[in-house]
Amino acid sequence: MEVALFSAKPFEKTVFDRENSSHGHTLRYFETHLGASTAPLARGSAAVCAFVSDRLDAATLEILAAGGCRLVALRSAGFNHVDLVAAKRLNLPVVRVPAYSPYAIAEHTVGLMLSLNRKIHKAYNRVREGNFSLDGLVGFDFHGRCVGVVGTGLIGSLVARILLGFGCRVVAFDLSPRSDLVALGVNYVSLEELLKQADIVTLHCPLTPATRHLINPDRLALMRAGAMLINTGRGGLVDTPAVIEALKQGHLGYLGLDVYEEEEALFFEDLSSRVMTDDVFARLLTFPNVLITGHQAFLTQEALEGIARTTLNNISDFAHDQPLKNQVL
Repeated sequence: MEVALFSAKPFEKTVFDRENSSHGHTLRYFETHLGASTAPLARGSAAVCAFVSDRLDAATLEILAAGGCRLVALRSAGFNHVDLVAAKRLNLPVVRVPAYSPYAIAEHTVGLMLSLNRKIHKAYNRVREGNFSLDGLVGFDFHGRCVGVVGTGLIGSLVARILLGFGCRVVAFDLSPRSDLVALGVNYVSLEELLKQADIVTLHCPLTPATRHLINPDRLALMRAGAMLINTGRGGLVDTPAVIEALKQGHLGYLGLDVYEEEEALFFEDLSSRVMTDDVFARLLTFPNVLITGHQAFLTQEALEGIARTTLNNISDFAHDQPLKNQVL
């Protein structure tokens, strides 16, 4: 099959080309994001491969379908950027990569926690400037601290296990508690109780209408003064202006983000020579107790290989009329 890959980065092309040697698809790479204005580039391709930064709204899907597209293959676990109603109307199956390397995201999550706590990012810059002062770099022991894990799927459960290894007391919230975590000592509580108890809150649940702005002014008020909030899940889980207000008031002690609600216009591109036009994001960058990475938690060699392998398997299954085991729609 001919496949048009949008938002394709150089580090992806190498992996996809290698994995495709056993599939034989014709891969067409486009560095541009997929949207209504760029969808005509896919004309003639039977499948479109999209990333989380692409916009697959009704207008885009209609152009793709008119151009001969018969499959939307997402190289991501999330699919909230796809208009599933429109895809169904246009008879466009949507497949995804439900899991690639949960270890990558779990380990990055804990890395954000450690960096924020011990001010590693600040210390790095100081030492490079010849400043070896330790003032302002005091952290706290993770051992004995309470960490709240919101969502204990593959990623959240790994985060919980890592933190148990640090000697943390782990509480969790999930609609489907895991018996294996309970056996290890994780205590499942309500979301409200988790927020009240935890020194560190980390988010690992999907973005749905029910979880959008899960962290809002009321829930921030429940959190312990000086607590740390980490989000490597989906940007929309957090009400960003509310978080900024909590930072300004000093109630929220630390914030670590790998995702951002309006990241589509920012992440995955080099904007270093441009003026920052997102005032909310710019305000976040002014806080000394905020650490942001640009949606890189997934970015390990193992994860890239897993994404390419599953994506190409999904496309091959469709090409050979096999069941689509990773079908969203």
